[in-house]
Amino acid sequence: MSQRPRAGYRLMHVHAHPDDESSKGAASTARYVAEGVDVHVVTCTGGERGSILNPKMERPDILANITEVRRQEMERARDILGVTQDWLGFVDSGWPDGDPKPPLPEGCFALVPVEEAAERLVRLIREFRPHVVTTYDERGGYPHPDHIACHQVSVAAFEAAGDPDAFPDAGEPWQPAKLYYHHSFNRPRMEALHEAMLAHGLDSPWGERLKEWKPEPEWDARITTRVPCSDYFGVRDQALLAHATQIDPDGHWFAIPREVQADVWPTEDFELVVSHVDSPTPEDDLFAGIPAPQ
Repeated sequence: MSQRPRAGYRLMHVHAHPDDESSKGAASTARYVAEGVDVHVVTCTGGERGSILNPKMERPDILANITEVRRQEMERARDILGVTQDWLGFVDSGWPDGDPKPPLPEGCFALVPVEEAAERLVRLIREFRPHVVTTYDERGGYPHPDHIACHQVSVAAFEAAGDPDAFPDAGEPWQPAKLYYHHSFNRPRMEALHEAMLAHGLDSPWGERLKEWKPEPEWDARITTRVPCSDYFGVRDQALLAHATQIDPDGHWFAIPREVQADVWPTEDFELVVSHVDSPTPEDDLFAGIPAPQ
């Protein structure tokens, strides 16, 4: 078998902020890159309003240059993952905090009309011509305004990209074969990791979170596709660490030993939402059913 058995396949991930490409599906990304897949990340915003979540990076010089810092972090992460990347060019909406929540900032991504943002993404889809597109579910993975907007824009662009009557000035039509939602932050996975930590006599970072996390078995049943990728958890972790303003190396991201993760839950999980090829579920491959590119 060729060392790059997937050469010719193309995969596009659409994410809301820099760091999302490393915290969601990054080990799968690294696996596919190693197998020869051309992987492209689209980042909808610059992450300008993201909080600094690493205490070591809470410095005046970082705050004053946060836009450029986050772009540099993204450059390092994409080099680690081996992907190419485009910025969709919108401004981070920030996390509205308070009760009631304040209005979103004028001009931010979540207030941009879906059609306007979708046209930019359609242009990138038609240029890159991915076989597979991934994005977030209708809840955004979590209810950040930019994640929900990313879902809406991605779904609209996936549907429009192959339609010659949609955005006729945005390039030659291209219909991706499959659309997936990320589901790696699912409750059964976190329960399994939590129980494994306790079984090893270790403190689990998920105890309190699981107490507040209402079980939704019907939601978890939406997972159709589990991609084995534990050999690439180390690459994922290095990509995460590249986002130094967002990822605390002493925080929960790294509290569970990699060996425990690989033993208990060696996959990243997705939901097949649209398929234009015959690909019965459950699957273990985002490219299942897609003929080898000529």
